[in-house]
Amino acid sequence: MANTYIQIHLQFVFAPKFRASLIHPSWENDLSKYITGVVQNNKHKMLSINGMPDHLHMLIGFHTTQSIADLMQDVKGASSKWINDNKLTKSRFEWQSGYGGFSYSKSQVQTVIDYIKNQKEHHKKRHSWRSINYFWKNSKLTLKNNIYSMSQNDGVLLRA
Repeated sequence: MANTYIQIHLQFVFAPKFRASLIHPSWENDLSKYITGVVQNNKHKMLSINGMPDHLHMLIGFHTTQSIADLMQDVKGASSKWINDNKLTKSRFEWQSGYGGFSYSKSQVQTVIDYIKNQKEHHKKRHSWRSINYFWKNSKLTLKNNIYSMSQNDGVLLRA
């Protein structure tokens, strides 16, 4: 095969430090645009981004020239700096150190896009922590050594 073709779809979920509700609706859209730029500058494709004041979801088409850890460091570092440089919060903004990462097949991508797009509506019905626990339970995630992982053949949750 003369060319390399890789198709990897990853959803990331991450939150401000202490899961504080710091992402304000007045600048949330600009934050999403900024993060999209960081993702695209790293040769990945943003498929969907949205969240709540206390967390953010993004689904990307992942390009394998960069590690997942490096991408998340770039996204979180650059966006924290952008928030702080623009003085969008009263105190210094930081993302919490961890994140969730989930892989999806092409057939699941539209469902995940819809899930991310409808975050505000979804969270009107379910508290954030309940929602995450529901998502983990229905994704067949198991907790071992403070790292969630999926059972074999159900996908992969990357180091959180």
